[in-house]
This record gives sequence, structure tokens and C-alpha cells, in this order.
Amino acid sequence: QREKKFPEMAASGEGASLPSPAGGEDSRRRRVSYFYEPTIGDYYYGQGHPMKPHRIRMAHSLVIHYGLHRLLELSRPFPASEADISRFHSDEYVSFLASATGNPTILDPRAVKRFNVGEDCPVFDGLFPFCQASAGGSIGAAVKLNRGDADITVNWAGGLHHAKKGEASGFCYVNDIVLAILELLKFHRRVLYVDIDVHHGDGVEEAFFTTNRVMTVSFHKYGDFFPGTGHITDVGAGEGKHYAVNVPLSDGIDDDTFRDLFQCIIKRVMEVYQPEVVVLQCGADSLAGDRLGCFNLSVKGHADCLRFLRSFNIPMMVLGGGGYTIRNVARCWCYETAVAVGVEPDNKLPYNDYYEYFGPDYNLHIQPRIVENLNTTKDLENIK
Repeated sequence: QREKKFPEMAASGEGASLPSPAGGEDSRRRRVSYFYEPTIGDYYYGQGHPMKPHRIRMAHSLVIHYGLHRLLELSRPFPASEADISRFHSDEYVSFLASATGNPTILDPRAVKRFNVGEDCPVFDGLFPFCQASAGGSIGAAVKLNRGDADITVNWAGGLHHAKKGEASGFCYVNDIVLAILELLKFHRRVLYVDIDVHHGDGVEEAFFTTNRVMTVSFHKYGDFFPGTGHITDVGAGEGKHYAVNVPLSDGIDDDTFRDLFQCIIKRVMEVYQPEVVVLQCGADSLAGDRLGCFNLSVKGHADCLRFLRSFNIPMMVLGGGGYTIRNVARCWCYETAVAVGVEPDNKLPYNDYYEYFGPDYNLHIQPRIVENLNTTKDLENIK
């Protein structure tokens, strides 16, 4: 039993009418299980840090006020235990995380260096419970799929794809994705992992680089950009050779270019690999106007990746990830929750707890920027 049931959450003044069913060839309802830890928005990386867990609470508020929670099963995750987290991470690293506090005076400087905590990955108050909630949601989401209790599971607090076996990296401490995939591998022979964060999904690729039971496909900005990995020639090793796919992209990629490339590659991957379950990391830093990103996707363009994967009708886990212009992260993950359940929400945002964040237009959808798409037709043909 990896989840706790929420009491009915209808007393939130959410919109009275449900969103309309989405049209199109794949509007069939799915059983969606959505994991949310109510305290997640209270964790704080520190002043000036771009990673803000508050964005998950903002997304959840939109989900509730659109009435989407009535179309899915809402669960509170059980926190992942030290033993759960040690299924991937080293015992020394997990012990360090479990004992770390936000008081910098009692941190061992050798441990800080060894486990790569500090500036990008600060040790903040409640760090370990934050990691437990994120990982607990993703492991719980995997258990749901393993039992056949849901078609799609969602954990917006997950998707922390940079964390390594023995160290933190890129704002990520515990690799909930690797832990979830290890859980899925108990019941599925082949797992497909797809990553649309603007940054390369290095931690997940590295964890499964030498196995053919997990195929990793990452679409990311490449070239003088964190983490610096994910070249098109990195394809896996040993039994995992050709089971890592990297799609290196340049600044300014737009909806049409991204959609064409994504669908072309994923269609081929599905035909050849025939996964039994899919994990999609929906990092929202690939949206137009992200504080750290350099792509030019709209919320609809980003969500088209989820829509396309959903159309294959294979069990799927949907996770969060990056995303640093938090009003747009909330928009994106709310809309993708709607896509998961198969409805089309109104573009006008319902009044919600964080309404003032969404001015001046108070719309769900965002306009792409007027920027140059540096991905040439020749580049894209070479990738395909």
C-alpha cells in the first residue's frame, strides 16, 4: 500500500462545471492516479535559488479549481524510506541526506564536497522529507501501474533526473525516476523513458546505460549547457548499446519543429522497442520564456508530447522536472493533467489561491516568444 487516500477535496471553491471532453481520435477516458503531498510547497531551497517547490502547489491549486480532481484518483504518497532510496543510491549518501539539516555550521566540509551539496544543491531545512515525498510519489505511481490499478499515474513532485548514485546534481538529490523504473522492472520486461526537459536526463541515462530493459530517449539543449552530456553518439554500452537515444537541440525550437521531430522519433522507438510501460519526464523549462531554458514551446506544444504518447494506449507514468518561470510551470502541469484525463479546460483560469501570479491575462495558455529557431532543416534531418 503505497498511497493514502485523500478525503474528498471539494470544499475549495473550484469551478462548478467540469471541463469539456477533448475531441479527436483519442478522447477515451483513462484511469488516472495523481499523487500529491500537501506540504510539498513549504520546502524552500533558499533565497535566489531558481528551484521552487511552491510551483507544484500552484499547479495543484489549478487542478483543483478546474475540477480536474473529480476525474482522477487523488492520493497522498507514503514517504520513501531510507531502504527504498538505497535501492539506487549508495548507503553513505542516503545516510548523509537523512541526517543533513539546514544548519550549515554542523555540515562536514568533506561530506559537502563528496556528495556535491552546496550552491546548486543546498542543504535546506526539511531536505530529506522533501526527497522522501518526491520519491514516495514516483514509487507509489509505479506500484499502481504494476498492479494494473491505473492507466496513467502522475507525480509532479517527481522527475528529478540529474541525481546520481552517490551525489546530488542540478537541484536534484534523490533520483525518483530511477527508483520508479526499478519498481516497474519487477513487473515489466521493457520500460521506455522519455525526457522533454531542456536539460539532458543524465542521471537516468547513466543508471540504465548498460541494460536493454530500459530505453532512454532525451530531447535537450546541447552545447555549452548543463549538464554537458547527451551527444547524439552516446547510445549506451554493452547490452545497453543502442538503448540510449539522445536528441541534441539548439535554442529557439518551436512547437511545429519539436512536434515533428518528437513524433518521428517516438513512432520509430515504439515500433522497434515495443515497451510495456512508458515514463515521461515533463520538465517545463523547455517552455518559452523559462528563466533558465532557451526553447520556445507553448504549453500546448509541450503537452502534445504527452498527448502523442497517451495515444499508444500503453500504461504511463507522468513526472515533473525542471521549470523555473513558475507561473508557466503551473499552467503547463495543470494542462497536462487535463490531457492525461482527456478533457480540454477553458483558457480563462478559474479564480484560485495564486490568481495574482497569472496576470495580466489570467489565461492557461502562453504565447511563444518571437525568437529565432536555431534548429535548421539540415540539423533536424541529420537527427532523424
